[in-house]
Amino acid sequence: MPKMGIGVGLIVLNERNEVLLLLRNKNGKKADSDMHLEGTYTLPSGKVKFGESFERAGVRKLKEETNLDTSVGDLEVVSLASDINEFAHFATIGFKVIKYEGDFKLKVSEEFECFGWFKLDNLPSNLCFPSKKIIDNYLNNTIYVRDLSK
Repeated sequence: MPKMGIGVGLIVLNERNEVLLLLRNKNGKKADSDMHLEGTYTLPSGKVKFGESFERAGVRKLKEETNLDTSVGDLEVVSLASDINEFAHFATIGFKVIKYEGDFKLKVSEEFECFGWFKLDNLPSNLCFPSKKIIDNYLNNTIYVRDLSK
């Protein structure tokens, strides 16, 4: 049965204004994605736990997946989206990470194969649709785009 949840995605930019993207494993079990987004690039992202604020989830996911540290005050909401496919439905809050510190290190697991820094005007074609919505909303300075088709 499809599930409903809340997720967060984090735009992390480097000094060259490139965005950090992680490549999910092509193996669905290893990719650990309720939406079955294996083999696609994604922003650092994940589910909000029960009782956790959106910002705290963002701080936690950034640390878990990249080893980078930020604070709740350094997260700016840039996107709200309803992400739906045949497997799951997530209300996704997109944040821009204003300030971060630490040494980047990809999460030690089989969930991700690699990472890369990409120019915002030259993103990979296999960017997952929830991350694409967050980046599009950020670039268009639009928090939410109505989808009246559903």
